[in-house]
Amino acid sequence: MPRITAPALITLVSAMFEAVGSSGPEAARIASDLVEANLRGHDSHGVQLVPRYIENAEAGLINPNTQPSRVGGEGAMAVWDGGMGFGQVVGRAVTDWAIETSRAQGMAMFGLRRTHHLGRIGGYAEQAAAAGMISLFFVNAVSGRGVVAPFGGMDGRMGTNPVCIGVPMAPEPIILDFATSAIAVGKVKVAFNAGKQVPPGVLITHLGEASTDPAVIYGQGPRGALGPFGGHKGYGLALICEILGGALTGGGTNQPQTPNDRGIVNGMFGIMLDPARMADLPGFAHEVQAICDHVRASAPDNVLLPGEPERRTRLQRSGSDGIPLDEVSWGDLAVTATRLGMPEALIQAALA
Repeated sequence: MPRITAPALITLVSAMFEAVGSSGPEAARIASDLVEANLRGHDSHGVQLVPRYIENAEAGLINPNTQPSRVGGEGAMAVWDGGMGFGQVVGRAVTDWAIETSRAQGMAMFGLRRTHHLGRIGGYAEQAAAAGMISLFFVNAVSGRGVVAPFGGMDGRMGTNPVCIGVPMAPEPIILDFATSAIAVGKVKVAFNAGKQVPPGVLITHLGEASTDPAVIYGQGPRGALGPFGGHKGYGLALICEILGGALTGGGTNQPQTPNDRGIVNGMFGIMLDPARMADLPGFAHEVQAICDHVRASAPDNVLLPGEPERRTRLQRSGSDGIPLDEVSWGDLAVTATRLGMPEALIQAALA
C-alpha cells in the first residue's frame, strides 16, 4: 500500500485543480481540506475524491472560483446559494459569515444550497470552535441514485446525510461528526478498492439480505444499499437532514422530481451560537470539562471524546509513515494527474 506525504500531496492536488480552472488560493484550499480528511483518518472524504471532482469540473458541473451569494433571509438568518462552486470554498465562506454574525448578534442561522460536495463537515465545526462558537450542521446530498435505505426498506432512497456538532473546549474541541448511514458510502468505496469487507450490519443486497461485500454497491451486479446507523434512529436523523438540508434551504431532496445528474450537490442547514451569550463562560468551560472528565474516568484508557480518534490519527499520519492510500485510489489519482499534464516528478514526490 503506497504511503503518501501530506505536503507533497497538497502540492500535487493543488496543481491538478489549477489545471481545471481554480485560482491558486482556491486550489490550495480544496487540496488542503481533502488531505486533512486523510490525515484525520477519513479517507472516504480525502484525495480518493479528486478524480471525481476533476471529472465534474471538466463536465461543467462545478464552477471554479465561485463564492456564495446571499439570496434570502434577514439579519442573523440567511439563505446562501453556492452557485455550484467547490464546497470546500463555499462552505468556509458561509461558516466565516456565521462566526462573524454570532460574534455580533449572539447567534446565526443559515441555509446553503447548490454547492458541490462540502467534504468533511467536521472541518467547519473545527473552524467555528476555533473562534469559540458552538455549531450544528445538518447536510443532505443529491448525487445519483439514493444509496441509503430507510429503516425497513429494500433500496437506496437517501444520501449518507451527515450531522455534525462542535463545542469549543481547551485544549481541543469536541467534534461530533457522523454519517446517518451505518458508514459513509466513501468508506465502502475505500473497502472495495482495497479488496476488503465492511463490518456486518452495514449493507443489504438488492434482495434486502445482509451483506459485508462492498461489491453490493460498487460491483457490476444489481445494486444494493447502505442501511442507516442505529436502525430507526439513524433513519430518522437522515430524514431530518433531507428536510433541513434540502427542503428548507431550497436545494432539493432525494425525491424523484429533483435532478440527480448534477454532480455531488450538497445542501446544509447550520446553527451557530456564541456560548458567552447564554452562560457565564468560566462556568460553561468548567462544566464542559467536568462532564468530559467524568465520562472518561469510566475507563481512562478506552473512553475517548468525539474528535479525539481523528486527532490521534492525524498525529500518526503526519509523521514519517505518511498517509496510507490503497493501490486503486493512488492509481486513479496518478492517472488523472498524468492526463492533466502533471510532471511525473511532481506525482512521484508525493510518495513517502
